[in-house]
Parts: sequence; structure tokens; C-alpha cells
Amino acid sequence: MATQTEARSGTSARVRVQKFGTFLSGMIMPNIGAFIAWGLVTALFIEAGWLPVPQLGGFGETDGVANVGLVGPMITYLLPLLIAYTGGRMVYDVRGGVVGSIATMGVIVGAGIPMFIGAMIMGPLGGWTMKKIDAIWDGKIRPGFEMLVNNFSAGIWGALLALIGFYGVSPLVQAFSTGAGNVVQFLVNNGLLPLTSIFIEPAKVLFLNNAINHGVLTPLGVQQSLDQGKSILFLLEANPGPGLGILLAYMIFGRGAAKASASGAAIIHFVGGIHEIYFPYVLMRPLLILAAIAGGMTGIATLSITNAGLVAPAAPGSIIAVLAQTARDSYFGVALSVVLATAVSFLVASVILKTGKNQDDGDIAAAATKMEGLKGKKSSVAGNFRSSAATDGPIRNIVFACDAGMGSSAMGASVLRNKIRAAGFPDVKVTNLAIANLKDDYDVVVTHQDLAARAEPLTQGATHVAVDNFMNSPRYDEIVELVRASAAAGGGVDPKNPTPAAVASEADSGSAAHDVLAEESVVLDGRATTQEDAINEAGRLLVERGAVDSGYVAAMHEREKSVPTYMGNFLAIPHGTNDAKDLIKRSAVSIIRYPEGIDWNGKQVKFVVGVAGRNNEHQSILSAIARVFSDKEQVAQLENATTVDEVLALFGKVNA
Repeated sequence: MATQTEARSGTSARVRVQKFGTFLSGMIMPNIGAFIAWGLVTALFIEAGWLPVPQLGGFGETDGVANVGLVGPMITYLLPLLIAYTGGRMVYDVRGGVVGSIATMGVIVGAGIPMFIGAMIMGPLGGWTMKKIDAIWDGKIRPGFEMLVNNFSAGIWGALLALIGFYGVSPLVQAFSTGAGNVVQFLVNNGLLPLTSIFIEPAKVLFLNNAINHGVLTPLGVQQSLDQGKSILFLLEANPGPGLGILLAYMIFGRGAAKASASGAAIIHFVGGIHEIYFPYVLMRPLLILAAIAGGMTGIATLSITNAGLVAPAAPGSIIAVLAQTARDSYFGVALSVVLATAVSFLVASVILKTGKNQDDGDIAAAATKMEGLKGKKSSVAGNFRSSAATDGPIRNIVFACDAGMGSSAMGASVLRNKIRAAGFPDVKVTNLAIANLKDDYDVVVTHQDLAARAEPLTQGATHVAVDNFMNSPRYDEIVELVRASAAAGGGVDPKNPTPAAVASEADSGSAAHDVLAEESVVLDGRATTQEDAINEAGRLLVERGAVDSGYVAAMHEREKSVPTYMGNFLAIPHGTNDAKDLIKRSAVSIIRYPEGIDWNGKQVKFVVGVAGRNNEHQSILSAIARVFSDKEQVAQLENATTVDEVLALFGKVNA
């Protein structure tokens, strides 16, 4: 048990870093097109560019007035404001984006350098604080005054944040940027910059690079590019050479599936710029990280010696993007850095592959699954390695896993079970469990994306699918197609002749349930105006029915903190944690409708279903709820229902 606890703690720390990096990346990546546009304008029109144009490049004078050009305003205002708006919108939709942009203007004006780091601070901060302020008077504004309050509150708070940014944040960010820049310059001056590959290359394989790349390297690189016309920092992580060398070594010295797939992976990596395609090859032979480090160090050293760099970030890390952003005087150095990085990585990887004690290249599919576990979500390229493994036999067991194994996972299992049966595969067993109870004997494991990293180590032999909600995820259709493909390849079940066990399972699904949903547990006009109060209201109904102890309500809040219970289609199903099962006296469900809707972590919720289940007695009502809320027409009927009996009728004879 101690070992599991330690592993989980370590994984949690890594996942938190990944989430932070993903959040930073989420602000930068949607705006990469703007970075590329700025890079092209800079490369073409500045005084040292390919086609110098004073009015566009911002040099010289026109009629005695200094030319402003496009380069300066884009880097000073456009890019930081785009980042700030994106960050604020990620937290609190458009309203958060607007307030975050206003706040960032204070940082921009208060500093003498491009405020990318300031934008990544003030954008989300503006959105988050505006969300908290709106919650203070949510539901308390008199009709007709909503627009007045909303506009003035956003304007006043945005202005205050701009002042805070001007006087407080901009000096701190400027000091940080100056300090970080001095560190980078020290590394460059002393020939130590190649040593950064010791950290960057392992971080890439562990999916921890976004925090470094988008949090530090890109902002510093942009500042350096503005001052010097180019920056080496853009290529510390994006150089495709180290990964290409490893894949070339597998193409020549690899064996089996790894060798067969390496050539295709090399094209995707080098031309497509999807670097994660080579990570499973490193995970099969962890010693290959030395090849990546050696290649990365060689590439950086080459760039330093030739004084080469890019004018803007290269994203994705394709050779096409790299060359497109290369400074006019750096093509030789950049090309040489890629070639030498590839050569050194290839030589080191070849030695490792040829001299390793284990001459079998291992299981590339298992390595791809391991990679997804490290990433914490489904990989867009891992399917290239698992396609053959997925068709070794028909898929028969699918499990939905959540923290407690009785609420969101049960709903998701019901939705997918209905889809798979409709596709003609009633023998495929779809169940739900708590993550703590998982065993490595399932074909497919479905988890919420925030829980994927906890489930994968317990079920490494399964295909993992991460979803953002359990009610209407598009990933369900992918699972159905996977079931169909595996059945065709492995002699699957006959859709027209389900086994007696499958029929019995369906028939027994609701036999144990009785009085799970009662008339007094249905409320058509909830009083709560916040997410926290709605959970209290749903939990109080369960307590009043004698189904749970009062402490169960606190466990419902604890569950919401770990993984949100929003299901989609205006539905949330708060329930307790796995540790709170002892507080449940009998199975019960409460249903509360909020006609005006409640903000549920940025999603609108109109129906809150409180769940307490023992011995799966609540599964039939959850199945009924899943069927209803997966049908938009029935959701509309629930919204228009005027009596409790109408609500109960929509869920059928769930207490039979």
C-alpha cells in the first residue's frame, strides 16, 4: 500500500506540472498564427530583412516623421493582448477575456519590453477575479439592470486591474525577464547553453516541456528576437533532429513492429512536426534518452557557434516551420544544427540498439499506452502503434472508472452501453468501478481526463480513453467503431444472438432498485444560486429521506473538488467520494431543476441530480437518467415540466 501511495503522489505532482504547462500552452498555441505573421513581417520588411520597407519595418522617416511600422505594434500590443484574451476566456469565457485584456494593457504600458509573461499572468487573473466578483451578486440583480451592472462591473474592475498591472505587476515581470535573460546570456557567453538539453529532452518525453517552452523560452525568445532580429531559444526544444536520429536508428537496427513503423513515424515527426510520435520508441528503451540529449546538445552547440536562430517560434516543430521562421543570415547554421543533431542522435541510438542485452524491441503498443499515461490523456498519434494490438481479439469488457464508481461513471457506462447495443453488440460488457478497485483485466478503460493518470498504472494492458464529460463525449462513437473493428478482426459476437448472460444482465439491471427516486426528492424550482448551494440542496434531500448521514454532503463537495460532476446537456450529478460509502444507509437519488441555470465551473447546469448508491441499487435510475439526458427532446420536456409526476414519468418505472 505504501508503494501505491508514493507512486500516486509522484504521478500527481507530474500531472500538476503537465496541467500548468498545458494551461500555458493553451494561451500560446491558438495564437501561433499571429506569431508566425509577426515573424514573416519581421523577416521581410525590417531594415536587415529580405525586402526592406521603412513604412512596414518601422525604420527611417517619412516626411520627417519616424516610421512606426508593423513590427513594433504587433509585438508590443497585438500578441500580448491576444494571449491575455485567450487566457481570460479559458477561465471565464468572453467576459473573462475582455477583463483580462484590459488588465494586461496596464502591464504593457508600464513596461519597456513585450509583456508575454505579464499577459499570461493578467489574462487568467482578470478572468478568474471577474468570475468571483460576479458570483457575489449572482441572482440578486433586479430585472432590467443586468446589462448595466455587468458592463460597469467589468469596466471598473478591468480599470483597477490595469492600474495594478501598471504599478505592481509590470516591475516584477520586467525584473524576472531581465534576470532570466541574464541567465540565458550567461549560459551563452560561457558555452553552457547546450547543457539545457539534459533537462529539455527528458521533459519532452515526460510531457513537462510546455511549462518550460511556453512559460519561459518563448517569451524570452521573442524579446531576444526583437532586440537582435533572431533567437536561439526558439530551437532549444523545437529542433526535430534528435527525434529523427532515434527513428532512423530504429529503421536500420530495430526489429519487428518498431522497425516497421519507424519510417512512417519519421515522416510524421520531421515533416508534420508531431514530436510525440517518437516518445514510445524512447520509452521502449529508456536508455535512448541519452541519444536525444546528445543530439539536442549538438544542435544547440552548432547554433551557438554559427550564431544562428529563428525570428519567431516554430510550431509545430516541423522542418518546414523551422525553415520558414529562420533568420535571413541563419539558414546554414539552422540546417547544420538539424543535420548534426540527427547524426549524433542516430549514432548514439544505433549503439544502444545494437549493444543492448535485450535484442527484442519490446512492445511498441504497450509503450504507446505508457506514453498516454505520462501525457495524462489520449494521444492523437498513439493509435498508429496500437492498431494491430486492438484487433488481436474482440473487445468484451469496457469499464468506466471514477473516484467513487457510482455517479458519473455509472451514467457514462449507461450511455455507452446503449450505443454499443444499438450497434449490435449486446455481449460487450460495459461496467463502472471506482479507480481504487480497478484490475488489469479490461479491454478498454474510460476515465475523465483529470483521472486518466491514476487509472493507467492499474490497467496498463487496456486501451485507455479519456473524456471531458461522461454524458455526450464524441469519444463514445470512436469506442463503438473500435468494438466493431475488433469484432470483425477477431471473430466477435453475433449481434443477432446475444448470450443468455447478456440478456440476464439487462433484465436484472433494475430488479434490486426500490424507492430509489421518490416524489419528495424531486424539486422543480431549486433555490440555490451557486454550485456550492446546489450541492447542499441536493444533499439535504438525501439526508431528509434518511438515505445518508449528514457528513455525506461534505463528501459530495470533496468529490467536486477532485473531478467536476458536470455531465453535459445541462446536467450535473454530485455524489460522495469512494471513502464516503459507509455514510450511505440506502440508495437514493434527488432531482432538482434550476430554470435560470447555475454556473458549474463555467458550464450552465439546469438539473442537479444528487446520488447515493449501495450495492449498485441506484444503477437503474442512473440508466434512466442517462437515456433521458442523451435525448435533447426529453431534456426539453424536463425543462417545460409543470408537475413532479411529469418528471417521474419521463424516467419510467425506475423503482419497479
